[in-house]
Order: sequence, then C-alpha cells, then structure tokens
Amino acid sequence: MKIVCIGRNYADHAKEMGNKVPDEPVVFIKPDSALLRNNNPFYVPAFTNEVHYELELVVRIDKNGKSIPKQFAKDYYSSMALGIDFTARDLQQKLKEKGLPWEKAKGFDYSACISPFVPVVKNMQDVNFEMHKNGSPVQVGHTADMIHEVDEIIAYVSQYFMLKTGDYIFTGTPAGVGPVSVGDLFEGYLQGEKLLSCAIK
Repeated sequence: MKIVCIGRNYADHAKEMGNKVPDEPVVFIKPDSALLRNNNPFYVPAFTNEVHYELELVVRIDKNGKSIPKQFAKDYYSSMALGIDFTARDLQQKLKEKGLPWEKAKGFDYSACISPFVPVVKNMQDVNFEMHKNGSPVQVGHTADMIHEVDEIIAYVSQYFMLKTGDYIFTGTPAGVGPVSVGDLFEGYLQGEKLLSCAIK
C-alpha cells in the first residue's frame, strides 16, 4: 500500500507557510514504513531539530481504480480517519531551497500517524476535525474549506497513480501547524469524537 498526501489544500495553511494557493493538488507520497498506528508514541528522529505536526482527514481506498471520474470517486472509499503528517521542517526547508524533493522530510519512518477508521458521512464537505496539543486546541478544520475536495483529489491522483485497495489519502491540513516537543501529547477529534492520541518522545 501507499500513502498519498495532498499539500497546501487549505488556503489559510498555504498562507501561513508563505506559499501560493495552488491551482492543482500538490501531491507527494509516503511509503508504508511511515505508518504509526495504535496510538503509539512518536519518537523525534535524530536528523532533525524541528518536527511539525499537521492534522489531516484521511480516507482509505476500497478497490483498485485508474483515471477515476470525479462523479464515481465516492464509490472508491467508505471509511475515514485522522492522520498526523509529521514533517521535519528544517530539513524540508533545506531541500526546498535546493529545489530537491521533500521525501526525506515527509516520508521518514513513522511520520504518518493514523487513527482507527470510522464510516464516512453522507456529505464529505461537512466534516469537522480538530487537534489538541496538551489539552488546548491548535488546529480546527472543516472540509468545506478544502481547495480540492475528496472526490476531486481521488479523480486527480488516479490519473497519475493507480489507486489500490488499502491505499490511504491524506487530504491536507488546515492552518495552525507548529512544532512538537518531547513530552507533548496530541489528541485528534473527528466530528467531536476523540480518535487519535499521540505522545511525543
């Protein structure tokens, strides 16, 4: 399986990072070794001094699909979760300055924290989610604010990469990203239900 991630999919987040709002989805991929499951702790890797959290809505692909029309995209997923895209921001900045790919900063081991999955709602443009850091909210998202909605993402990505059963799609993060520190506790809520808990070690 693979983890397909969408960058800069919320205008406020793009602005807070000093990036332009993209016309097309910004796509990158994490390997399956990036998965961090079962509310296990996240250990800050030795190669970075600045890891940031990015909370995202995640959907799981149910069947193989290639060049999926947007109107049929809803038939390719039935469950959703919360994920944290952990990013080595200092390393990412160095790579961007050199015009190099981001994979080392985004796809390292255990950089994709994932909650248990729950059934999707009928209107995927009306999903609320939020992140608490040490008990205080730091990110609040709503899928209505996405630049590219879930079905559009699936249609776009499947033009370039065949989507396979079990693939995950991280759909982008809202504003409010920031650094993690050893001892922090991150908790994610989807539609008011706590699904995710991740301690930083």
